[in-house]
Formats: sequence, structure tokens, C-alpha cells
Amino acid sequence: MSAPTRLRVEFLDDAHGITEPRPRLSWLLPSDCRVQHAYQLRMGEWDSGKVESGESVLVATGAPPLRSRERRAWQVRVWTDAGRSDWSAPSWLEAGLLEPEDWQAAWIQPAEETVAAAGERPAHLLRGILTLPGAVTTARAHVTAEGIYELFVNGVRIGDDELTPGFTDYRSTLQVQTYDVGSLLRPGANTVGAVLSDGWFRGVNGMFRDADCFGTRTALLLQMHLTLHDGTEDVFCTDATWTSTTGGITRADLLGGVTADLRAEPVGWTSGVSDARTWTPVTVADTGYDRLAASPAPPVRRTGYRRPLSVSRSPSGAQVADFGENVVGWVRLSELGPRGTRLTLIHGEALTPDGEVTRRNLLPDHMPPDWEEKLNPGQVDVVVSAGRTGEVFEPRHATKGFRYVAVEGDLRDLTPDDLTAVVVHTDLRPTGTFRCADERLNRLHEIAVRSFLGNAVDIPTDCPTRERSGWTGDWALFVPTAAFLFDVAGFSRKWLRDLATQQFEDGVVPNFVPDQLGPATRDHPLIGENLGSAGWGDAAVIVPWEIFRAYGDRELLERQWPSMVAWVERAIRMAREGRHPHRAANLPEPAPHEEYLWDTGFHFGEWLEPGDQPGWEELRTLDQSAVATAYLRHSSCLLSRIAVVLGREAEAERYREISEHARLAWQTEFVDETGRVQPETQATLVRALAFDLVDADLRPSLAHRLAELVRAVGTRVGTGFLATPHLLPVLAETGYADLAYELLLQNTPPSWMHMLDNGATTVWELWEAIDADGVAHESLNHYSKGAVISFLHRFVAGLRVLDEGPGYRRFRVQPCPGSGLTWAEAGHDSPYGRIEVAWRNHGETTRMRVVVPPGTQAEVRLPDGRRADIGPGTALFEWTNRQDEA
Repeated sequence: MSAPTRLRVEFLDDAHGITEPRPRLSWLLPSDCRVQHAYQLRMGEWDSGKVESGESVLVATGAPPLRSRERRAWQVRVWTDAGRSDWSAPSWLEAGLLEPEDWQAAWIQPAEETVAAAGERPAHLLRGILTLPGAVTTARAHVTAEGIYELFVNGVRIGDDELTPGFTDYRSTLQVQTYDVGSLLRPGANTVGAVLSDGWFRGVNGMFRDADCFGTRTALLLQMHLTLHDGTEDVFCTDATWTSTTGGITRADLLGGVTADLRAEPVGWTSGVSDARTWTPVTVADTGYDRLAASPAPPVRRTGYRRPLSVSRSPSGAQVADFGENVVGWVRLSELGPRGTRLTLIHGEALTPDGEVTRRNLLPDHMPPDWEEKLNPGQVDVVVSAGRTGEVFEPRHATKGFRYVAVEGDLRDLTPDDLTAVVVHTDLRPTGTFRCADERLNRLHEIAVRSFLGNAVDIPTDCPTRERSGWTGDWALFVPTAAFLFDVAGFSRKWLRDLATQQFEDGVVPNFVPDQLGPATRDHPLIGENLGSAGWGDAAVIVPWEIFRAYGDRELLERQWPSMVAWVERAIRMAREGRHPHRAANLPEPAPHEEYLWDTGFHFGEWLEPGDQPGWEELRTLDQSAVATAYLRHSSCLLSRIAVVLGREAEAERYREISEHARLAWQTEFVDETGRVQPETQATLVRALAFDLVDADLRPSLAHRLAELVRAVGTRVGTGFLATPHLLPVLAETGYADLAYELLLQNTPPSWMHMLDNGATTVWELWEAIDADGVAHESLNHYSKGAVISFLHRFVAGLRVLDEGPGYRRFRVQPCPGSGLTWAEAGHDSPYGRIEVAWRNHGETTRMRVVVPPGTQAEVRLPDGRRADIGPGTALFEWTNRQDEA
């Protein structure tokens, strides 16, 4: 019998530098078995013995806790229906520095005579000399920064991570990276250097271009542990002996861009070659070590490269490169001209009608005129050539969202070989695939995936250009889709850690996480009044639940429980203690159901609903109780289910009762005696059906009325931000699958196909982001509307995760063919292994193949009504097509 494979530690394939002393372990069962009965782990000198258990995902062990810098090999073997397996190939895990007292290094700050304005500050160079008496056997460098750093040893850049240490709530968490640098060290003098820029820490952040949010000085922390050839150990640290200077990067801002004068870059500064530049002693800072931790998420990396489809001259004379698709990262330019040539690179998602690169759409259409200067759209790099052979400009300290780049300056005509778009995002492991007979749907799937990846840069952002903020509502809507497509377990766990630490004492969740302003958000003149919105703050409950469903991470639910409770209890208080002024004026005495009617506070509501949108002042005074009460029902219901998972029986009953009270309050307020729902919009009806707000006998009439409303506007989408991901699933589940397909394939706006027909390569923020004159409006890379592709996975192909089978340990296969599709297929690498579903029309019959991995079960529901429960292996099914589908 073969052995277990794909051994993982927590959510990491490469578990070095971890700061979890008791990490959980996972493995895939051998392919020639069906079910695990027991396992045995050995880790270092510890051996679990035979453990009677079917668990193979996120298994908590009884191994002794890790010590700082401890490295352990581990293996697993299993007993299954096919017998005892062989031992797996060894895997490794290695701890970082686990306790504050393990740190000996000093925080060092570069010398700065003056601090320039935010967005205009240079990157700093820092350097230390490590002298070794002999050869090195092993060396680990533990590094972090307040700012963004790149590390070099003897002239070689260390690692392939980008934008380290990443974006967190720096007030509570600062991520540490661990690198193996032993092969680069040599006897004698070694030069260790770092480039340090503002990054998220003190650079320009978010919609309102706030700066110096986490501090006013950048800093570096490095501690290197070495074992020499003779067995002696040494530690090399950042300390007062380090020196700093500035180099060629005279401006480095994540939003604004990079300016580099390559003539000013000290040659060989990281390799020990002397240079004439004056280096100044650094400042030692008393910053402390309490915030330091490894990231549970994969790092940001360069994940791909694109050559332009064309390079041409615009009417202004700029050279415009078209990379063919909207990407996120930066442009590497290898033709810089003779010494002193100054080139400006302007990055944009769109062209003006006359062919110039535009950044105007990176600013909101509704922006007041006096904001335009303050909200500089950024995305501009500048380079001055040094005229050296092989010179390349690659601005790694600023990301951009772009399809087009305008190169301005006195330069020969460029060719596509002179420019490369470097694609940068969190290096998420792909887990989900989809294809079908309709190439339009395949293209829609492709642009939704690209849009999400462009917005996965250490956090889930709303857009990679204008704000780059981790809006809570966006991730709450998209996380089920993302969890099918990619392994976002550690990525979400990291983000939720910040959500919990930044949550206000009264339970309010920031609109975006990390919130760079932190406690000061409530005093912000434009943000402070807009906190606590239903559907956005509910991410505190929805995201942990969806991660549990997709990966079976029960411990995450336990960790986030206080945060979830704080949000729901705040919503309960808002419903119980307040009344909307309009309601109070018309009905001085509250009705009994109002105790659970949430009609106070600010709410974005059904944001970006087609049609006229309320202005900000109107939005602050609207009664949004139809939305807010629905989310009170939904989140309290989820919290009750979570309490059951955690064995919290009393809390489960309490929140079940609250969810039922909120449900009845919603019915009392918004369903009249004839069964009509008000306000009678697509969004309200979708929520009523998706969140189980109405009784079973009313569901058919509401579904019928929803279908009528969709038909009444020409079979087009009438939902906004919150309800759109639920629209097609609700229609399909209530007997209107044909209408769901019509909506999906509609090509007049508002529709997804309209985006495709108008050249979208990522999902737009607005349904009509490119107007009839070819002018772009708002972001062209906003993933939230891309959540529609979950319909492709769950209904077209038919692969669905179940609440009662977290981690796909039990899942459903229930295809819903329609719109003349002749075949579809989907695959998902679940925590237990690869799941596959593929069906194809063969004239009067359709045949389906289902692959179920070991350790799991599938519930199959066929279009003809038949059902079957199947175990691991490959199963084939066939059904007769309806006459109108044949």
C-alpha cells in the first residue's frame, strides 16, 4: 500500500520560521484506499503511537511544543480499509523566534536629516558587516521592518518574496520572514544590506491618502543565527554599528510610484565594494518585540510575466504599451537610453478615446473638484538612466494596476522586447477549475479569477489602484468563490486576525481591514460617521464560517468567537435601544417587533444598485432596516450554528432565538397581509429567499414575483453590491434556472456579458464602466461582481460544499444544465484531495463522471430526481434529457 502525501503544517507547504508552537498537521490519504481508521505520527523523538481516528486535516498532536529555532522532521502512516500504509516521505517544520526574549537585535532607523512629505520620501540603504572566522554550516535570518524591505547578502538579493513584511495592523502585528542565507556567507567580511521604503507603514494609504498612519520613522530588525563549521554558534544583529544612506531611489510610495536616478545608486554597496558615498550611523529605536509573528499566509511574489501586445505612439508622442489584459505589479524596462535620459512611466487601466493613457477613472466620479489634487491617482514611475550596459529599471517598491503604460521621454521607438509587466500578488495555491461549452462563460471565469488575484496583495483589496483597501463587505461576498478557486485559508486567517484586533470595544468592525487610522477612524471627518454597516461588519461572522465550511478549521471559529459575538451583540443593541427618527415621529410608541428591528446607524445598503443612487447625505439618514434586520437574522443564525460546532449549547440556543425574533420582525415590518414584500425590489426578494426570511408557504410566490421583476426590466440585473452574488443561485433553487441562465448570458447592461463585449479583462466596479464614448469610469478591476462565477461551480458544474461536511468531507454534486450547454466540468483540490465533476450531453442522454477522494463522501442529485450517496473512487451517472433540452 502506498503512503500519505502532501504533508502540510497549518496551511503551509513550506513551514519554516513558524511562530505557532503547537502546529496542526495535514496529509492526503493514499490513493488506493477509501477511509482512514487510524494514524501514527512521528516528529523528531516524539511518536504518537497508533491513534484511532479518521482525522487527516488540521490534526492537533500531542507533540511537545516547539522551541525557538527548533527544526523537526515528521512523518505519518495510516491504517485504512486497504491496510497499513508505508511511512510518508519526511517533511520538515522549523520554528522562528517564538518569544520576545528570544530577540537580541536592535530596531534600527535610517538617519534622516529631514523628513520629506508623504509620497515623496526616498528609500534608504542600510548596511552592516558580518566578519566570520570560518565556513558556515547553517544560517537563518529572521527579518522584519516598519516599512517595506529588501534584503541582500554579499550582493545577492535574498528570497523571492515581495513587499515584505506585508500589510497588517502594525499596531498589533508585525510579520517576520525567515530566510536560509548559509550558502551566501563566507569566511572573512560579509556585507548584509537592506533597501527600506515607507510602504504601508508610513506611506500614502487608502481613498483619502492618509499617511504616517502607523509611525513617522521606518525601521529594520534583523537577527541572524549561524552555526560554523566547527560547531560553534553565533548571532549577528542589527545594532548601532550599522550605517545608512540614500541611493538612487529618491521617491518610493506604494500608491504614488517610484522615482530612481540610477546615476546616484552606489555601485556594489551590498557586495563589499567600497563606494565614495558617506554612510551615517543609524539610530537605535526602543520599539520592542511583542508584535512579532510569522504570517499564516503565503508571501507576495512575482507570479508571472507579460510582454506587450503592441507598442505605439500616442497623439501626444508618448509610447504606449498595451499588455492585453489588466494586471497588477510593475513594469520592468530594459531600454533606458544614454546616461541622463529621463523617462516617465504612467500606468492606467484604460485609454482615452484618442489613445492616451488615462488615470482619471482611478478617481471616483462623484469626487468633489477640490479633491482632485489631494487624491492624486499616482501610478507614475520615473527613471533617469546611468547609461550602464545591461541596465534595467524594476520599481519593486510600488505596485500598479494597469493594462497600458505610457513611456514619456526622449527615447528610441520601443519594441515589445523592451518592456515586461511583472505580475505580483499573494502566491495562492490554485485549487479550483471550471470549463464549459460556452466560451463566453469561460472568459467570464478567466476575468473574475484575474480580478481576484490582482486584488490579493497580502490582503483582499477592493481595487489595486484607487484605494487598495481591505473592504470587509467585498471579502464577505467573494470569500466562498475564492475558497473554491484558491487556498485562501491562511490568507483569510491573517486578515481576520487584524479584523479582531481592530474591532472597536462596542463591537463595530472597521469598513476595511487593516484600517490604517485605527482608533482615529471614528474622528475622521469623512469616515467616522460611516462605520458599522450591515453586510460589511457581518464579515466578522461570514468569513470565519465560510473558511470553516471550505477547510474545516474549527480552531479559527474558536479564535474568532469573541469578535463574532461582539459584532452580533452590537447589532442586537442597535435594534433594541434605538429607533429611526422617521419611525419615531410617525409611531411614538414602538411596536413589540421593533426590539429586533435594526433601523439605526449608518448602512451602505444595497450599494451600487442599478438606477439612481442616494447621495452621501441622504445615505446617512435613510432607514435601511430592510437590509440591516436581514443581516441581523443571517449573522445570528450563523452564530448559532457556529456555537453548535464549538459545543456552546447555551449560546447556540440564545442566538437561534435571536435569529428567529429578527426573522419575525422582518416579516412583520416588510411583508403585508397579502404576502407582498416591501420594498419590492430584486435585492429585497433575493435576500428574503437567500436568508430564509419568510415561511416556506410564501417562498413560491416571492420567487415568482422576483422573476417578474427581472423580466420587467428586460431580463437584467437589478441588484446591487450585497444581493448580486445570491441572485442567480436563488433563481435556480426556486425553480427559475432558465431565467438565471438568461440573466447570466444577457449582453445589455447591466450584465456580465456587456463587460466582456466591451473588452473587460477584469471585472468592473460599475456595470457600464466604459461608456458609449469609450470613456472609462471608476475602477476596472473590482472583484465583487465576479462572485457570479460561483454559480458556474455550484450550479452549472454542480459541485457544492455542505455545512454538515466542512472541508468537503461530505459534498454535493447537483448539476443544473441549461441554456443549451452541452458540457461542463469543474475540479477542486479539497483538503482531502481532488474532486472532479464532468458532464456531457450525448443527444438524448447526459453522462456524468464524479471523482470522490479518499476519506470523503458525495451526495449526488441528478436532474431527473434520482439521488445517490457515493464513497471514494470514480462513479458514472446517466440521465435522459428533458425534451426541450434534447
